[in-house]
Amino acid sequence: MSKILVTGGTGFIGSHTVVELYNAGYEVVIVDNFANSNPKILNQIETITGKKPEFFELDLCDELKVREFVTKHADITGVIHFAAFKAVGESVQQPLKYYRNNFYSLINIINGFDSKVNLVFSSSCTVYGQPDVLPVTESAPVKKAESPYGNTKQIAEEILQETCAVTPELRVTSLRYFNPVGAHHTALIGELPIGVPQNLVPFITQSAIGKRGPITVYGNDYDTPDGSAIRDYIHVVDLAKAHVAAIRRMESDKATSNYEVFNLGTGTGSTVLQVIEAFEKATGEKLNYTIGARREGDIEKVWGDVNKSARDLGWKAELDINEMMSSAWNWEKYLKDNPF
Repeated sequence: MSKILVTGGTGFIGSHTVVELYNAGYEVVIVDNFANSNPKILNQIETITGKKPEFFELDLCDELKVREFVTKHADITGVIHFAAFKAVGESVQQPLKYYRNNFYSLINIINGFDSKVNLVFSSSCTVYGQPDVLPVTESAPVKKAESPYGNTKQIAEEILQETCAVTPELRVTSLRYFNPVGAHHTALIGELPIGVPQNLVPFITQSAIGKRGPITVYGNDYDTPDGSAIRDYIHVVDLAKAHVAAIRRMESDKATSNYEVFNLGTGTGSTVLQVIEAFEKATGEKLNYTIGARREGDIEKVWGDVNKSARDLGWKAELDINEMMSSAWNWEKYLKDNPF
């Protein structure tokens, strides 16, 4: 089986994808600089899979070191590129941090492989902005981004599409995630934010365990059933399996072009207040929350049309919101007894 490089492979989605690659029989090489992850995740992956990941600590913004790495690992046939900063709110406050890291790392990877590789790109539904029609399809117009983070994903997709147009040997699949949550069923890996969580579910679990105070619901005056924002939440294990499906599609020459785009979600939206209710129902834990002002960079509502992913990738989400909440809670309880 071929060898796949996973950049950002000790991160939340990256670590789960490494596990699913191993489950599918692939060899895996991980590159990370631990900017938003923990080295202990490597041991957790080994415990789950029984395989010790081949790992290299590397900042992908260092062009020379990336080229040296690729030269030494000529047997790598595919790349799944996660290594990017991803917090909407932080990107509004520190835009240059996001533009530097998210662009340099991607460009250095492409140049390092001389554009001769199968690349799965970690994109986002933020490229759609606030869609005119829901559920949003892959053919929906890409609107002006609501945040620098969203803008990095839009421009990165343009970079990839335009490069593919003049480089037939480069094959790219951009996967537009909706909102990944949950954790592995073993509770050995999950979302591990550094500092105060920027995303809803890890803040919920940290609040429930006593690490944080009340949850802030950012806005209750949106045009939604209960006034809180709507997102399409997807279990991280389902998401990880989609990356394996994307690699297989390119390896088997089933792609209709050398640049393809797929939505990854459940096709169903949930409000913030519905997620809070789902957590309470799945875990039996009561949450404290307050209503705050809308947060800059957030959009009102979005959920995806996932028919193309089902048809062409042969993939669909299988785990429901109850499994998302219970697995996230089990991970949080594991962290309480096994601090990182």
